[in-house]
Amino acid sequence: MHPSAHARTHPEKAAYIMAASGEAVTYGQLEARSNQGAHLLRSIGIGAGDGVAIFMDNSPRYYEILWAAQRSGVRFTCISSKLTAGEVEYIVRDSDSKVFIASAGVAEVARQVAPLIAGAKLFLADGAPISDLGPFESFEAARAAMPATPIADESAGSAMLYSSGTTGRPKGVKRAAAADGPQPIDAPNPLVMVGAALYGLNAETVYLSPAPLYHAAPLGWSLAVQILGGTVILMERFDPEFALACIEKYRVTCAQWVPTHFVRMLKLPAETRAKYDLSSLRCVFHAAAPCPIPVKEQMIAWWGPIVHEYYAGTEGNGFCAITADEWLRKKGSVGKGLTAQVKICNEEGDELPPRTEGGVYFAGGGEFEYHNDPEKTAESRNQHGWTTLGDVGWLDEDGYLFLTDRKSFMIISGGVNIYPQEIENLLITHPKVADVAVVGAPHEEMGEEVVAVVQPVDPGEAGEALAAELTAFARASLSRIKTPRRIDFMAELPRHATGKLYKRLIRDAYWGKQGGTIV
Repeated sequence: MHPSAHARTHPEKAAYIMAASGEAVTYGQLEARSNQGAHLLRSIGIGAGDGVAIFMDNSPRYYEILWAAQRSGVRFTCISSKLTAGEVEYIVRDSDSKVFIASAGVAEVARQVAPLIAGAKLFLADGAPISDLGPFESFEAARAAMPATPIADESAGSAMLYSSGTTGRPKGVKRAAAADGPQPIDAPNPLVMVGAALYGLNAETVYLSPAPLYHAAPLGWSLAVQILGGTVILMERFDPEFALACIEKYRVTCAQWVPTHFVRMLKLPAETRAKYDLSSLRCVFHAAAPCPIPVKEQMIAWWGPIVHEYYAGTEGNGFCAITADEWLRKKGSVGKGLTAQVKICNEEGDELPPRTEGGVYFAGGGEFEYHNDPEKTAESRNQHGWTTLGDVGWLDEDGYLFLTDRKSFMIISGGVNIYPQEIENLLITHPKVADVAVVGAPHEEMGEEVVAVVQPVDPGEAGEALAAELTAFARASLSRIKTPRRIDFMAELPRHATGKLYKRLIRDAYWGKQGGTIV
């Protein structure tokens, strides 16, 4: 299946609707515009396998560009709209992208990026005024000059999204192709099959997408709904009450969330939550971060046993799922392996028995590699060929997985992955910092907040003035989500004589856990 099929059978049906503006794009319009976009890519020399970088907020043009890329056979990289110019530049260059498409909503940062990526073709979308284009070409104007018929050499493109690398820099995740050679644009999509089987996604689905499309889950699930012929309601930005209003207005049947969305909706006054008709909901599911047990209990009590969960990664090497009914019997679990076998292994890579904590591996799942990082790719595998996302957990006797730690102390704030080493690598360059550790501390709304624990060169300078100076220093180079919300001080960070930092001891202090013994 493919949106082009629905354009032939139901051209007037809405493929997606922008939640705030109400702008609707039909399958017929999506077909014509994505064909024009594909012709545009070919006209500037972009062929199958080439890279296209998409730096956009949730814009009406996003899906048109995604489907143009998909039917052109290109590798498309969606970049967070929250990043700084330097962070965006790195991803554009590392992904070998020959085209950089930005939206008007992020034009200020995009203009800073433009001179840093000489050689890339630049487009600005969302009807930006001609006077504001600068070095960019209007995407809409360039696209409108192209034919609305399919290109002659269609093939299926794919996403290469970015995760963290061993140096703290993000790395592109390249999933192995299901078969050798170019694939047709309507080749089977595993996520579509999972969504149909687990969550009942179909042509009647009205799917609310409350999160940014540059994240793997909102991107993948909303495209799956369009492959099936459903309608996506795309929120320009998340607002808890407006999300409830959208469910009522559009008779939403399905949605994917992160726990922070749940927290914010639950914090609404009871009378506010009660005034919206949510009876159209048939199934919702969440992922991206651990959901506190009390939060999920409240969501199930509010919405009924339709709140499901899954555990997976951008790498696509495995997928665990659990229904609401199962979760009520196995509270805290993220489910059983669906697309691969879950293995718990010790540091030597040997399998451990039930209820023994170890590294979480998938056996028999999808293959992947990290772009330009063979070392990180090798680290993700053990001697059996099983692959890991770096998480720690245990299995019960029934095969249900319980996660107990995160990959390399990654911080998940509001469903967004934040990698401490990049922040540490910056802060350690400040002349007043002798040592630093960045950890996640509990935060009622966001799940976790970024905390930098600093060992000052001069212990006498520890205090509010130095904290403010370091915050400003970090903010100049890092996006807001990565900038520490809190800076604390220690006279000396706990390091072994070999130089190894016992970060767990620091993190556990914030989570109220008993520190381990240093050997």
